[in-house]
Amino acid sequence: MNFYKDKVVWITGASSGVGEAMVYAFNKEKAKLIISSHEEEELLRVKNNCIFEPEHIFILPFNLTEHEKFPDLVKTVIERFQKVDILFNIGGISQRSSAIDTIPEVDKKIMNINYFGTVLLTKALLPEMIKNKYGHIASMSSLAGKFEIPLRSAYAASKHALHGFFDTLRAEIYKDNIKITLFCPAYIKTNIAINALTKDGTPQNYNDPGVSKGTSPDTFAKIALLSIRKGKYEVISGGREILGVYIKRFFPKRFAKIIRNRYVR
Repeated sequence: MNFYKDKVVWITGASSGVGEAMVYAFNKEKAKLIISSHEEEELLRVKNNCIFEPEHIFILPFNLTEHEKFPDLVKTVIERFQKVDILFNIGGISQRSSAIDTIPEVDKKIMNINYFGTVLLTKALLPEMIKNKYGHIASMSSLAGKFEIPLRSAYAASKHALHGFFDTLRAEIYKDNIKITLFCPAYIKTNIAINALTKDGTPQNYNDPGVSKGTSPDTFAKIALLSIRKGKYEVISGGREILGVYIKRFFPKRFAKIIRNRYVR
């Protein structure tokens, strides 16, 4: 039995990287898709690349900072599909600048996209899932949501905050048969570093060595499909970087020294 066949899946950040890979993965499983990002032309390209049932792929462009639009977006989706079985919050932005040098507008923008964009869209859709007594909310965190990484203070804060919100929400809606999965990958080969905001809000415009050697989005998509189907609470994936989670937990002073040695101001 195909677990995802005819499931209604809403993916943000669907125009590139991990989001694009998830669109293709769910499409192969013959799910019905709502694909969103702020790049409408790229969403159309992604839809045209899908193999199965393009009539079941609905393009819904919006910006994750446009929080006031979320209730109407949910209404549009429900009118078309009657429900959403899986919401996969992937859209987000990273950072490459020290905390002291980063202007406040950058901190606010990162939180507005990564935290409030994810949380408020989830909250807008949540009453429909509760009414249906079924749903699954998957969200992209990061290893930066598990431990500190220099030059990513606002990014790490936004990801840490997602854990606090979704771990609490999981307990609150457990009896409503709604599951929550948080993904904490290490490096994935996407444009996240290229698009990362620097101290004044301009993009970095070049890749990081770790990112260029990371997991492919297609490989991550396979991990994600299996993890959602199994109803996992949290998924940590990647290379040797994931050891940092356990070093931080059991040897916090040693981990702090390792992190300090990675950053020279």
